[in-house]
Amino acid sequence: MAHDALTSARNTLTAEANGLAQLSDALGDNFVAAIDLLADVKGRVIISGMGKSGHIGNKIAATMASTGTPAYFVHPAEASHGDLGMITADDVVLALSWSGGTQELTGLLTYTKRFNIPLIAITSGADSQLGQAATICLTLPKAEEACPNGLAPTTSTTMQLALGDALAVALLERRNFSAADFKNFHPGGKLGASLSRIEDVMHKGDDLPLATETMKMDEAIVVMTEKGFGCLGITDDGGHLAGIITDGDLRRHMGDDLLSKSVSDIMTDKPHTIRGDKLTAEALSLMQELKIQCLFVSDDGTPKGLVRVLDLLRLGTA
Repeated sequence: MAHDALTSARNTLTAEANGLAQLSDALGDNFVAAIDLLADVKGRVIISGMGKSGHIGNKIAATMASTGTPAYFVHPAEASHGDLGMITADDVVLALSWSGGTQELTGLLTYTKRFNIPLIAITSGADSQLGQAATICLTLPKAEEACPNGLAPTTSTTMQLALGDALAVALLERRNFSAADFKNFHPGGKLGASLSRIEDVMHKGDDLPLATETMKMDEAIVVMTEKGFGCLGITDDGGHLAGIITDGDLRRHMGDDLLSKSVSDIMTDKPHTIRGDKLTAEALSLMQELKIQCLFVSDDGTPKGLVRVLDLLRLGTA
């Protein structure tokens, strides 16, 4: 039975992968025209579809909205009972229907024609009611469904979903939508934390554990202990970061004469730093790669801040 289940799963994935390959090969000028139209829309992208196509439409709307393209989903049945008023002449409608003959879309299609609202269709039926009504028709290849009965929408909805992702990504690239922009729409959770900038979360000002190269270790240890970060940045006469002392350095140099030495005798020269405008995820990755717990923030050689692995883990970056 386990073998049968695995065979079924692999057959499903193969069928859907074949559908995506056919879809990729089928893309052409109409896709480019759709991107041009969507990128220039003054209003919003109104997405609609019935049944499984509607579920896919909801996801496409959410993906577009989170990547800089204002979009929302309008249920086709509700549209005919008042929700058409949500659609303006400045909008673009993106309608999904595998057959292109979904009756619930009729009111929406009539409305777009009456008020000259651009309509993009995603359908396998270029000659269908939807395909013929569309300003631009993105025709899906009639790939075989993964369902052995050829009935349950599987490959067809996978292609719809993937084409929606392709539209959203092409649009965000057209708009030069950055990670910082993405953060504005995703402030919560692990994703929001990983997209935070280091300068927004770093320790700075009087909190920074700093000492000069001429300071003796007995004084330096007091500063290091008071700040409580487990490290100490060492600056030269020009205020530039010349070295770093960590708890590990103290253990390695433990001896009777440790307190009488200068910090320059103990510090590690040329410590790694990171710019404040980098993402916290980059800082965490760098610290994990270098196997260090603290990282000073510097844009011009002078220490501006400090981040620790512990801080980033608490923030939820990992």
